[in-house]
Amino acid sequence: MTGYGQAVLPYREKKIHVEIKSLNSKTLDLSTRIAPLYREKELEVRQCVAAALVRGKVDVSVWIEKDAAAEGVPINAQLVASYYKQLRQLTADYGIPEPQDWVATIMRMPDVMSRTEIEVFDADEWQTVRQALAQAIEQLVAFRKQEGAALEKMFTEKVGNIERLLGTIEQYERGRVDRIRSRIEDALTSISAVDYDRNRLEQEMIYYIEKLDISEEKQRLANHLKYFRDTMADGEAQGKKLGFIAQEMGREINTTGSKSNQAEMQNIVVMMKDELEQIKEQVLNVL
Repeated sequence: MTGYGQAVLPYREKKIHVEIKSLNSKTLDLSTRIAPLYREKELEVRQCVAAALVRGKVDVSVWIEKDAAAEGVPINAQLVASYYKQLRQLTADYGIPEPQDWVATIMRMPDVMSRTEIEVFDADEWQTVRQALAQAIEQLVAFRKQEGAALEKMFTEKVGNIERLLGTIEQYERGRVDRIRSRIEDALTSISAVDYDRNRLEQEMIYYIEKLDISEEKQRLANHLKYFRDTMADGEAQGKKLGFIAQEMGREINTTGSKSNQAEMQNIVVMMKDELEQIKEQVLNVL
C-alpha cells in the first residue's frame, strides 16, 4: 500500500500542484488538504481517490502556486486621490503643515493596497485540477505495482522455503512412532515389579501415537501454501485474504511443533516459523 505520486500542471498565471502519499492501513483512511478555491470539490476528490486506491492511509494535498507578477496587490488609485484631496483640504482649513512625503503618508492609510476581487474558478480550471489528480494517482499506483512485484517475488521465495522444509520432516517422522513405542516398552520392562494389562497398554499407546500424528497438519499446511500462491495470482486487493491464509499457516506450523516430540523436527518448525514471520511482516503492505 505504500506509494507516492505528484503532478504539477500550469493553468494561466498559476500552477496547480497535487501530491498523494499512501501508507499501510487496514481500511481506507483518507485525509485531504485542498486549496480554499477548490474546497467545494473535496467530495469529488475523495471519491476519485477512493475508487483508485481502495486501501491505505492516504494524504492528498492540492495547492496553487501563483505567478509572482500576478500576485502583486494593486493600488487603489481612486482612494489615493481621495485621501490626497482630503488631506490637502485639512491642512488648508486648520493651518497644519503639509507632509514632506505625501506618498509615504497616503500609503499608510487604510485600504490603499487591497485585493477586493473574489477569486473563482471555471470548468476548464477544474478539468486541469482533475488531470493533475489523475496523474498523481497514476504515479502512485505505478509505485505500488513496483513494490508489489518485489513483494510477490519475496512471498514466492518464502512459501517455497516453507514447502521445502515441510518435505524434510518426513525423514524424521518415519521411525518416530517406533522409537516412542520402544521407549515406553523399555521403561515398563525396567520396572519388573509392576504388572500391567498388555491389551490396555496397546490401546493407550495407539491413542497416544494418534495424538502425535501430524499427517493432517502437514496436508492442511500444504493446502494453505497452494492457496497462498493461487491467491497471489488472483489479482489486486488480496492483502486481507493473504493475511488470513498466513494466520492459518501459522496455526498448522505451531501444532506440528507441539506434536513433533523430536529435536530435529522442532528445529525445522522453528525455521518454518522464521520464514512465515517474514511473510506476515510484509503482507501488511499488500493492498
